[in-house]
Amino acid sequence: MTTKTRVRDTRKISWIAAARKDFTDFPPKAQHRAAEALTLVADGATPDIAKPLTNLGSGVWELAIKDRGDAYRVVYALHIGDEVWVVHAFQKKSKTGIATPRTEINLVRERIKRLKEALA
Repeated sequence: MTTKTRVRDTRKISWIAAARKDFTDFPPKAQHRAAEALTLVADGATPDIAKPLTNLGSGVWELAIKDRGDAYRVVYALHIGDEVWVVHAFQKKSKTGIATPRTEINLVRERIKRLKEALA
């Protein structure tokens, strides 16, 4: 796995419970790939499978994982406290384009809002 930035002190990775539950439904290989990428993120690096999610504010990123022809996504936020927060995990089922479905974006937006309120 390649990285694009310099490594720094490791941050804690925290999960919204629903995201963790959905993540456990991923195939083992996809879980492993996502876990490796999140470890890099916690260390301050940017994994090659990460891309910023636009229109959700700075610091919201998506990991794009492919496994046996299926696509999985893990969305995390960097600017909520000192931790890396995993806010959503899902299997991308849309076969028409690469964009993240609007329903998933709205769910991420709502979870980030509730998380910020809970941590305030």
